[in-house]
Amino acid sequence: MRQAEGRTVQVNGRSVHVEESGSGPDWVVFEAGQGLGRTCWDSVVPLLAGRARLVAYDRAGFGRSGRTTAQLGIDDLAADLVALVEAVVPDRCVLVAHSMGGLVARRAVERLGPRLRGLVLLDPTPETAPAYDTFDQTVGRVDRAMGVSQALVRFRPLARMASGHVRRVFPADTYATMLAEDFVPDGIAQTRKELKAVAAAIPQFRSEPPGLPECPTVLLSASRPARGREQQHAALAEHQRRWVETLPDGRFEAVDSGHFVQAEQPAIVADRIGHFLDRAPDRHARSA
Repeated sequence: MRQAEGRTVQVNGRSVHVEESGSGPDWVVFEAGQGLGRTCWDSVVPLLAGRARLVAYDRAGFGRSGRTTAQLGIDDLAADLVALVEAVVPDRCVLVAHSMGGLVARRAVERLGPRLRGLVLLDPTPETAPAYDTFDQTVGRVDRAMGVSQALVRFRPLARMASGHVRRVFPADTYATMLAEDFVPDGIAQTRKELKAVAAAIPQFRSEPPGLPECPTVLLSASRPARGREQQHAALAEHQRRWVETLPDGRFEAVDSGHFVQAEQPAIVADRIGHFLDRAPDRHARSA
């Protein structure tokens, strides 16, 4: 099992577990997608270790972070991300986010503003897509199924079955940690809460979209849909593209990958982050 060390950081009265690695004058902060935490970046982090300081963490309720009984919303998670950056990162940084983490990052960008050198989004949730028109109903069905899974994952063979989608794409030691930390009753319970947070955020983001990132942004869209979801996948990708094209400095890129781009194409992810690190930084630009 992976042996990376970390520390606890207090954010908004919650305890989150943070792993810092790498070296150099630059900083990169990673925000995981729903149901996962710091370990989902294990394939990318080594590729950047000699170029920047790297910060990956577990949101409250996941992995090694403190448990929470509250139903946190996307705004709460964004506030935690902002507080984490302010507590850990002394300079400007590149922010990298996956899936639901894209919603968290986009909300956090409103407050991080000039602290960001770049934003990299991996197959982020596009709230305007038709698939989310009835997402509250989808959440109801999925939550009921996850309620069953929450009880069954106490039995390790069933937990391995339930986590097959990550076992197939992540390194063995990473998967072993995910299985031990995330695919347990507490982890499934927190995933259910985050699913409800996304459902609540969809109408909010549609009616009052977050402010657009002013920093350079690249969106890596997974181009390999799950079998039977080709049409829905095409619509999601189109809405991702439409959003990034509204940015002052945004680029859309289709990547030969399933949803876990950081696991299936870590070299591409590291390369795009590296492009932002290569840009001449303004060392004096910091948040007020």
